[in-house]
Amino acid sequence: HVQLVESGGGSVQAGGSLRLSCTASGFTFDVAAMGWFRQAPGNECELVSTISSDGSTYYADSVKGRFTISRDNAKNTPYLQLNSLQTEDTAMYYCKRGETRGQGTQVTVS
Repeated sequence: HVQLVESGGGSVQAGGSLRLSCTASGFTFDVAAMGWFRQAPGNECELVSTISSDGSTYYADSVKGRFTISRDNAKNTPYLQLNSLQTEDTAMYYCKRGETRGQGTQVTVS
């Protein structure tokens, strides 16, 4: 079955950086589109970024120019590099494939 396990979150000061990872299993990773979402308390889940099997990417306007999504098909892992973090980026970040998401990793910016 599909499993997604996020890691790399943490607490950083504004302007700092983090790199999120998502170890994927249970499906053919290299042909799958992957996405990163986030949800802050009291807010709806927000699409942050996606990467297709051919490497095409999408970014929400709120993170464009600051976040970078990538994937390593040999490791079955998508990444999300978070730079120039702002307090508004504080949220639980989830990796998603189709309707399946992981348990999330918390990013807190102060």
